[in-house]
Amino acid sequence: MPPNPTGPTNRQLRMLARFLRKAAVANSTNIWKAVAEYVEKPRRQRVVVNVGKLNRVAGDGDVVVVPGKLLGGGNLYKKVVVAAVNISPKAAQKVLEAGGEVLTLPELVKKFPKGSGVKIVV
Repeated sequence: MPPNPTGPTNRQLRMLARFLRKAAVANSTNIWKAVAEYVEKPRRQRVVVNVGKLNRVAGDGDVVVVPGKLLGGGNLYKKVVVAAVNISPKAAQKVLEAGGEVLTLPELVKKFPKGSGVKIVV
């Protein structure tokens, strides 16, 4: 019997990490590899970011990737394009009300394959 697994046993998360690693190799960029490493972390080490933190660290018109869950705590006053593994309905509503855009990670990779101008928020 193999030892206890570390990282996601969720098949969708494993497939997402594989997709990100392939995108990193195909586009010869390290940002997608770094996001994949965050996605593969064990459950206790996964990233959780509130919308208020996005307001502090992102500028108007920035493209931001959250390699974990985006929650609705705080306020957002800037137009930001956000992609995350998981987004709460309240957080998505706040991003859209601020004039921003909500994407999935594969959509973000297709839109910005080189990852230039994309910020990782942890």
